[in-house]
Amino acid sequence: MKRNLTSVVLSILLITSLAFKSKEKLEFNPKLTAYCEAIRSKFNDIPSERKSELKEIANFILEQKKQHLPSNLLFVCTSNSRRSHMAQVWAQIASYYYGIDSVFTFSGGTEQTRVNINAIEAFQRAGIEIYSNNQGDNPLRYVRIGDKWNPWVIFSKKYTDSTNLKTNFAAIMVCAEADKACPFVEGAELRIGLPYQDPKEFDNSPLKAAKYDERCKQIATEMFFVMDIVSKGK
Repeated sequence: MKRNLTSVVLSILLITSLAFKSKEKLEFNPKLTAYCEAIRSKFNDIPSERKSELKEIANFILEQKKQHLPSNLLFVCTSNSRRSHMAQVWAQIASYYYGIDSVFTFSGGTEQTRVNINAIEAFQRAGIEIYSNNQGDNPLRYVRIGDKWNPWVIFSKKYTDSTNLKTNFAAIMVCAEADKACPFVEGAELRIGLPYQDPKEFDNSPLKAAKYDERCKQIATEMFFVMDIVSKGK
């Protein structure tokens, strides 16, 4: 079962990357396109100290490109249910938006749970289609960003899962707990602490949707900032 799951995920990643390379420009769905255009105007809202950390990620990608190597980004959080998936999905979308075909994104946690429904709904409000053909404690979720794009798979897993790379990647710790729990990530060429406030704190609050949207937009803006730097080669 584990081998079959790994094969499915890696096959979809390969199909998605080939589909991307086969077209000069594939369109996102209109709602997502509008969302992406809007967040590009928010780069000035990113604090300077955050920009320094984000530039480290951009520099990693640029250095990999110089060596004609893929830029593999692994986003790590505690439960791989909210922030790490937001970062994985938005970093991949941002790379597609800017036409950077050498970026591949992954995510994992220090424990396995499931992709949180509130994070899924935040994605959907941003214009990203998320669907699943199976049930269970930790179902595979498919991400679709436009009619001409092949979907890719997300699901909760440990960062050491067989579907994640073991070498030649940057480990980006998106929560303080994972940052403390994993002072060393084996195989990582670069390790960066980039914590985000957990929207889970508002799961039982009237502010739930607004706070998830806020975190989703923050992460999207920062991932677009990274890829904007890469696209300019500086």
